[in-house]
Amino acid sequence: MKFDFFNEHTPPLIGVDISSSSVKMVELSEGIKGAYRIESYAIAPLVKDAVVDGNIASLEQVGEAVKRAWKLMGTREKRVAVALPVAAVISKKVLMQKGLREEDMELQVEAEANQYIPFSLDEVNIDFQVLGDSPASPDEVEVIIAASRKEKIQDREAAAEAAGLKVVIMDVETYATEAAYRLAANQLPNAGRDQTVMIVDVGAVMMHINVLHNNQSVYIREQNFGGAQLTTEIQRRFGLSSEEAEVAKRKGGLPDSYESEVLRPFVQSMAIEVARALQFFTSSTQFNRVDHIMLAGGCASIPGVDLAVSERTSVNTIVANPFVSMSLSAKIKQQYLAQDAPSLMIACGLALRRFE
Repeated sequence: MKFDFFNEHTPPLIGVDISSSSVKMVELSEGIKGAYRIESYAIAPLVKDAVVDGNIASLEQVGEAVKRAWKLMGTREKRVAVALPVAAVISKKVLMQKGLREEDMELQVEAEANQYIPFSLDEVNIDFQVLGDSPASPDEVEVIIAASRKEKIQDREAAAEAAGLKVVIMDVETYATEAAYRLAANQLPNAGRDQTVMIVDVGAVMMHINVLHNNQSVYIREQNFGGAQLTTEIQRRFGLSSEEAEVAKRKGGLPDSYESEVLRPFVQSMAIEVARALQFFTSSTQFNRVDHIMLAGGCASIPGVDLAVSERTSVNTIVANPFVSMSLSAKIKQQYLAQDAPSLMIACGLALRRFE
């Protein structure tokens, strides 16, 4: 019944992010003086609708993409950490008596889970982790419980196994993003301490918002907006198939009118969406401002998007790069990594699990 959302002491592994547009992989190792080093990474595009709303719709297509990405990595490592989308996980913070034995904690976790999980406990995997002392009571600790339906976990395991890989850790996308953020925060003044930072990860169909205050998550939300809208507009405007449009979006080769008539309006729409997210956050929480916006996901690599968001929101905006302080292996080219870094946040956060 228990599952390793919070597994510790892991051997070398690869972080594998299965999103709706691609499979992304990252392998890290320990560099000099305890710093990290990126050994290799790969991005293998997925056909449209192979993954829908975070659910694997075509196991065969996803398994193939995992296999392609793994071959591109050129690694021998077959153990992987994978993440579930936040929508597939129910998580809850609870208080427990300090000093409980592991078995007693498990019983209490089951009792708690019974109250808030809308499925039979036989259908779910549950895990928990002690976060630390409760700020409100010296005799209690804060514990986070995470639960997901077994079928969601099994689908991701099956996709990895189809490529000959073994899942040793099942994480949650938001936790993985937060792990990578701790490295990307080196781009911010004082590494983000005592500040409110909004991470905006723009995927193919969803914009994921995670706000951290003093490097702790205080707010999570999703908005319907993503890079697929740009792909669709390229298809419509230039009469291409969705695959052709996706390739053209990444590699160029579109008519001169593309930039002014398609790309610039999309960037402005994205800036408006981020401004909306910011307004939702400040009007629905006790926080009345955000100090920095960090853009992640494939769309964050569009030149000038940080400037457009900054102008629209009047908030300092940067493009996420969790590899900013890492050394690189000989097979990684700096300029390509800088371009791909914002879309590798989740895969990087998963790869970090080997060092916990």
